[in-house]
Amino acid sequence: MFESVDNLTPFLAARAYLTTSINGAVEQVRVGVFWGKLTLSKCSFGGNMFIRNFESQTYAIMRIMVGFLFFWHGMQKLFGIPSAAADLPPFVTYGAGGIELLGGVLVAIGLFTRPAAFLASGLMAAAYWMAHGFNALLPFENQGELAALYCFVFLYISARGAGLWSVDAARGDA
Repeated sequence: MFESVDNLTPFLAARAYLTTSINGAVEQVRVGVFWGKLTLSKCSFGGNMFIRNFESQTYAIMRIMVGFLFFWHGMQKLFGIPSAAADLPPFVTYGAGGIELLGGVLVAIGLFTRPAAFLASGLMAAAYWMAHGFNALLPFENQGELAALYCFVFLYISARGAGLWSVDAARGDA
């Protein structure tokens, strides 16, 4: 399929892109004419991007960082580190704080990742509706973006599992 042509200088340079779809991956071939020489080069989009080669490592880094950040929410609620949390009811301080602390560590190191992430996802769904959901319609209006984001990231982690660089993988249970 002929998609576009760039005419840089008439008769000296022209470039055309031909796009095909093979097995779901979009392949684009750049055909160029520059100073009378025909050039062909392959461009890849979709399934063949270079970062796709690092999908497992990228997922592991995301899992580790999400767990690390969640851990610090628990540290703040339970121990006031690095700064004291706002006055919260005891069930939030000890219940949510404990789940955040322990769940964050478990997700970060990749131990019992699926149940820990599922519990953290449920905690964040409850936190969203208890503290934010009824204040305004959209999360950016009710300051609930972080709870909503944690909820769905943990839900994804619980569905996908620990992956690389995890205790679960070392145990053969990733």
